[in-house]
Amino acid sequence: MAEYCPGARNARGSPTIKFKQCPSCGSEIEIFSNEPEAYCTCGFKVYNNIESCFKWCKYARQCLGEDLYNKLTQGLVQQ
Repeated sequence: MAEYCPGARNARGSPTIKFKQCPSCGSEIEIFSNEPEAYCTCGFKVYNNIESCFKWCKYARQCLGEDLYNKLTQGLVQQ
């Protein structure tokens, strides 16, 4: 049996790094897989495309832990 839900795999564990191009100035922006957003040196905010069950699963808070759950859901409107 898994230690936690496999759907949380992208949010937990060792984060991976991605590079995105800033749509404002064209610079490269580093963003980790467990970060919902990052800022370019020019100040433009880019968002990570984290698609995970934390948006709908009733056990997400327990599975991810309070700190990571709050970080990922910051700014989301709970229905």
